[in-house]
Amino acid sequence: MTEEELKDLDKEVKKLKRVASEWASQLHDLVEDRLPAGYHEIPGIAQSTYDACKAWADANAKLAAAQKEAA
Repeated sequence: MTEEELKDLDKEVKKLKRVASEWASQLHDLVEDRLPAGYHEIPGIAQSTYDACKAWADANAKLAAAQKEAA
């Protein structure tokens, strides 16, 4: 993997971390502000949060492997 590809992957990891944090914030807001009345929102927000965190974890693992290989 080239240096430019590593930089692009690093940017992608940072972007995915931001997205995951935004979903986590929405989940937190649901818990803090809208439960128990907003209980019906739990599955959708929880799944989106999980998916965003999984996407970050996969990209982060790919980046770590690429960095190790480049070293």
